Amino acid sequence: MDKLKKVLSGQDDGSPDGGGILERANQASTLAWGTRMKGFIVCFVLGIVCSILGTCMLWIPGIGLAVFAVFYSVGNICALASTMFLIGPCRQLMTMCAKERALATAIMLVCLVLTLCAAFWWKNNGLALLFCVLQFLAFTWYGLSYIPFARDGVIKLFSMCV
Repeated sequence: MDKLKKVLSGQDDGSPDGGGILERANQASTLAWGTRMKGFIVCFVLGIVCSILGTCMLWIPGIGLAVFAVFYSVGNICALASTMFLIGPCRQLMTMCAKERALATAIMLVCLVLTLCAAFWWKNNGLALLFCVLQFLAFTWYGLSYIPFARDGVIKLFSMCV
């Protein structure tokens, strides 16, 4: 009966074994819609709280910037992971690597790693702050890619201002 539902809804890929190992793992770990929404909300709110808490910690003398970099990066990871509850991890990774988002995703993840390296390994506060700003811009550009024509509107707005 499940096979018939998949065929009629257009979700059947025609493979006799039921898909690859990732697809079978994804199907075995599906969550109910209510659970997905709760996970999304909790993860997203946790990301916002971490980012706000990091911003508040920025003004602590001596260790403030390093703590900010960690909390801000963890907040971005939580916000990014929150959408995995809505569409699933496999589909999330596929959409992150789609051609219209691949560059923003790569820049965002590289800046996230470089933020933590600058804060802890290199101990360079200026670089950590620069990478946080770049991380924010890349995350914003990544998020705008999900809204139709949003990137074009932003580009047009900035070209009118310059």
